[in-house]
Amino acid sequence: ELLERGKKGGGENAILRHTQRNKKLFVRERLRLLLDDADFLELSPLAGLDMPYGDVPAAGCLTGIGKICGVWCVFIASDATVKGGTIYPIGVKKQLRAQEIAMENRLLSVHLVDSGGAFLPLQSELFPDKLHGGRIFYNEAIMSAMGIPQVAVVCGSCVAGGAYVPTMAEESVIIDKIGTLFLAGPPLVKAATGEDVSPEDLGGARLHSQVSGCSDHFAPSEEEAYECIRNVVSTLNCEPVPEEDRDHDSPLYSPEELLGLAPLDYGRTLPVKLILSRLVDGSRFQEFKATYGTTLVTGFGHVEGHLVGIVANNGELAHDAALKGSHFVQLCGQRGIPILFLQNTAPQPAGPASISQAEAHSNRLKAQASMMAAVACAAVPKITIVIGGCFGSDSYVMCGRSFSPNFLFLWPNARVALVDSQHFPALPPAGDWTGEELELKQLKAKLEEESSAFYSSSRLWDDGIILPQDTRKV
Repeated sequence: ELLERGKKGGGENAILRHTQRNKKLFVRERLRLLLDDADFLELSPLAGLDMPYGDVPAAGCLTGIGKICGVWCVFIASDATVKGGTIYPIGVKKQLRAQEIAMENRLLSVHLVDSGGAFLPLQSELFPDKLHGGRIFYNEAIMSAMGIPQVAVVCGSCVAGGAYVPTMAEESVIIDKIGTLFLAGPPLVKAATGEDVSPEDLGGARLHSQVSGCSDHFAPSEEEAYECIRNVVSTLNCEPVPEEDRDHDSPLYSPEELLGLAPLDYGRTLPVKLILSRLVDGSRFQEFKATYGTTLVTGFGHVEGHLVGIVANNGELAHDAALKGSHFVQLCGQRGIPILFLQNTAPQPAGPASISQAEAHSNRLKAQASMMAAVACAAVPKITIVIGGCFGSDSYVMCGRSFSPNFLFLWPNARVALVDSQHFPALPPAGDWTGEELELKQLKAKLEEESSAFYSSSRLWDDGIILPQDTRKV
């Protein structure tokens, strides 16, 4: 339901105004014309929901990965039906994440710009810091130096800082009558000089394609603009992805059953092999150290024909399990095999009550530190999927967000927090609470809210929530 709501952008009225009064295509229709097919991986579709400054559906822009002329690309497409295309702090963060993915994977970057610029009341969260709006232009320069192509279509307003996006791209297209490009729009010109000027005269398509040279191509219509940009991509000398000719087996057990296997009780863990048998090709899994450190499952399998190393929580990440994980991650790094982490961290054990328990606790800590170092230094692609709980330091060991996996996705049931609120002391019946107990109740409720997968995804702490049965496809 939330995903469907996000697909409607700013709502039906805003879409009607955008398409009928402004004579522009809705952003998803633009992507349909741009990409080879409608099947693309959309990133962080729930970003921007229930933010402190209100709902910003999909953070005001669509980002994702698709193909143009057989070439994989990252796209960043403004949705002007959301807040008139105004850029909010969460929108900046989403665009920076898309650029990060493009740089990590050396993918062509395509911008569809239709934006009114920054939302000024929140300028302190948009402008001054290192990872604020200006970082988008810095990244464009760095990507150009890395030889990563960037192209842009000006398909609406392109105002203030946003005007640098198409001008810093290798090639850009501007659309007649609807595409405009300027640092300050007509209202600011009027306020500063008293002069009345139309958007077309100030920064329209003909001006920038015939006079200023800011745009490289002039398009009479949106359809022709996306055809033009596809032609541009075909001349970038990027190698198209070869057609997949390898056959792969489906799992012996239906991936649809994953929906019923998603862990809901975070006080205990589900045998993770039940999930693996519905993820890997042919349900074939070559386990590594099967009888040692059994609370972590490691081994090799194929997903959609691609060989991956799998590291999956199967209980408490104890000393032996962490040592096994460290060994296996180093093997994958040595062999150049991508790693898939399935994260469902178990509740943290209670503090040591004796000298022997303290020694075991210290040994566990040391083994986990070894695995952390192995995960951080493994120079292979890493994808993390949180299938259940994501609590405490175990989440770092299992390649959580701070360990920079190439992608991190959540199942809808996932919980992400420093501690599990269920471990808080039990409270007496209502009415008998002391001040400390009331404070504890409020903290527990806050943790419950903030550990939700939807709270996480709306703030871009991950790359999106995916349905369990779609995991193989993603």
